[in-house]
Amino acid sequence: MSDTPDKSVLVTVGPEALLADVQAGRHTYFVDEPVAVGGQDRGPTPYDLLLSALGACTAITLRLYATQKKWPLEGIEVRLRHQRVHADDCEKCEQPGEMLEQVEKELRLLGPLSDEQRQRLHVISQKCPVQKSLMRGLHIVTVLAEPTA
Repeated sequence: MSDTPDKSVLVTVGPEALLADVQAGRHTYFVDEPVAVGGQDRGPTPYDLLLSALGACTAITLRLYATQKKWPLEGIEVRLRHQRVHADDCEKCEQPGEMLEQVEKELRLLGPLSDEQRQRLHVISQKCPVQKSLMRGLHIVTVLAEPTA
């Protein structure tokens, strides 16, 4: 048995509902869709979790940086929105369905920070590991496993 904890996440969905049971290490939670699209609304949507991961990573990165610098950052609020928007300049913009995914990230930095500190934290907010992964693009490899009995 390995001393390294399993870093995998297991998601299971039954035969009828859209409700997903998620096991992430020792944490369990539900992910669901709104009732309007056939879910039970018993948990956040997959996009809610994506935004949550980005927001949490951003806030944690800012907290670590401000603490290291001994800056008076008293709190961090990160509000995120996901939307699909038309590209301002693209080859296929006139074709239906040609949309870009966009996340709007709004920072509220609380505390008596100088303008220079606020601007530096704004720059640092774009360097959180989750944002870097999303901006670079992820290579996702899907394999088909044999069903268990």
